[in-house]
Amino acid sequence: MSNTLVQFRAEETARLKAVNICEKLGIDLPTYLRMCMSRLIQENGIPFSMKLESDSDNLGLSAMKAASRIAEENGISEMSLDEINAEIAAARK
Repeated sequence: MSNTLVQFRAEETARLKAVNICEKLGIDLPTYLRMCMSRLIQENGIPFSMKLESDSDNLGLSAMKAASRIAEENGISEMSLDEINAEIAAARK
């Protein structure tokens, strides 16, 4: 099987960050890029998600928004940290 040269342009800062990450993983950037091509072929497509997550798909963000809505509905959204800590201490007793 013959080899061929594949080249593309990238921002230098992105390339340096990628090289740094690869070095921490014990590989070089060309090895990583060959791994990506191999996975592309194995998966017969992009081997990772390429969709934008909506707020409803982000469970952490959804939970924070729900907590904020509940706090507002119960009139406790403007509590200070001291008031929150006092409520927690009272609930633990």
